[in-house]
Amino acid sequence: MNFASMEYFEVLARERSFTRAAEHLHITQQSLSSHIAKLEKELGSQLIVRHVPLELTYAGEVFLSYASQMREQYTTMRQEFWDISQNDEGILRVGIAFTRGRTILPDIIMAFHEEFPHVRVQLVEATNEALRQKLADGDIDLAIAFFPTSLPGIRMRSFYQEEMVIVVLKELFCSIYGDETDDRIRRLKEGDYSALEGCPLIMGSIEDIGGSIEERLVRRAGISRPRIVAMSNNSETLLALALRGAGATLCSETLTRAALTQEQLDSLFIIRGGNVARYPISFGYQEKPYQWSVIESFMDIATRTMSSQQ
Repeated sequence: MNFASMEYFEVLARERSFTRAAEHLHITQQSLSSHIAKLEKELGSQLIVRHVPLELTYAGEVFLSYASQMREQYTTMRQEFWDISQNDEGILRVGIAFTRGRTILPDIIMAFHEEFPHVRVQLVEATNEALRQKLADGDIDLAIAFFPTSLPGIRMRSFYQEEMVIVVLKELFCSIYGDETDDRIRRLKEGDYSALEGCPLIMGSIEDIGGSIEERLVRRAGISRPRIVAMSNNSETLLALALRGAGATLCSETLTRAALTQEQLDSLFIIRGGNVARYPISFGYQEKPYQWSVIESFMDIATRTMSSQQ
């Protein structure tokens, strides 16, 4: 038995499909099936029921638990010996949402690389919900995400406050409201979101923090039948649609300022969402008997880098 076979089994158990697991592992289905068959022969137990979707037997569930624990212990052991040898090397697996990573990580990774040139940062980009699960499963070392509640076995550290802003093309807004434009913008700045009544909207996914805030603002505004033009969980798509005049949207201020040119920014009304549109972004990492020092260093460098940009 080797670590590769255990990793293959973990991926197969997660994907519940030889086809998807083999694609994820970049091996053939025949090779994957051979590894699993050897494991079953060595353990003297059937680990999976081979139908679609495949199922784990009781023995398979037991083996999955041991395989996950052994992988986590092996990773922790390697990290501790990297610290003991003071090599400052290894792989740091950082999970972050797609657009948030594009916005804040380039400067952070460059600053981190200057201090730790031999540590490779492996980025895992996914939704906040998926990142929280990957962190709990031990698939990443550190998550940068919105954590709505505390999670068992996960330690959190505050990073920064993110704020959503209302973004709408000036030309569109003026064409809809005419002489009322200035008054509507004033009302929006004062937190009266009913000023968006009659404006087409581009909504984020309700499963995402931005989409849930947008839905809450529309409900608070008393807009009973909002005119929703499009929905997307990709903030850059929302911004692109807003720039084309499709409607008003809600987007992270950090991303909006970083993604658009000054000319594009000048073509938009950008109104801060206020307290109701602010939420904390935190670092999350597993509580372990031994914590790799590089994780703490990455968080310190990221915090310093963000502070210097604000």
